[in-house]
Amino acid sequence: MPKQLPPLHPGEVLRLEFIEPLKLSAGKGARAIGVPRARIERIVEEKIGIIGDTAIRLGKFFRTTPDFWMNLQTAYELQLAGKALEGEVEKIEPVELADADF
Repeated sequence: MPKQLPPLHPGEVLRLEFIEPLKLSAGKGARAIGVPRARIERIVEEKIGIIGDTAIRLGKFFRTTPDFWMNLQTAYELQLAGKALEGEVEKIEPVELADADF
């Protein structure tokens, strides 16, 4: 089985694909999008994730979309949850839709 890469935190993408190549400081980026410097610092340090408010602001500033940032965050969270639930999910029996009482 091939070795699986660790989950990709959106802060890593922000740091490696945007902040560093554009030679932005966390403070300058934060001022440009109207958020506290600590928020950008903590995201690029992979200590916190990206929320909708930040995704909208980053999307506008970097000419991406809010979905780009939220999809990175969602993928990261799902990978972490999947790893945490290994072995548990296999125990879940799917419902038979024909028998479901919705």
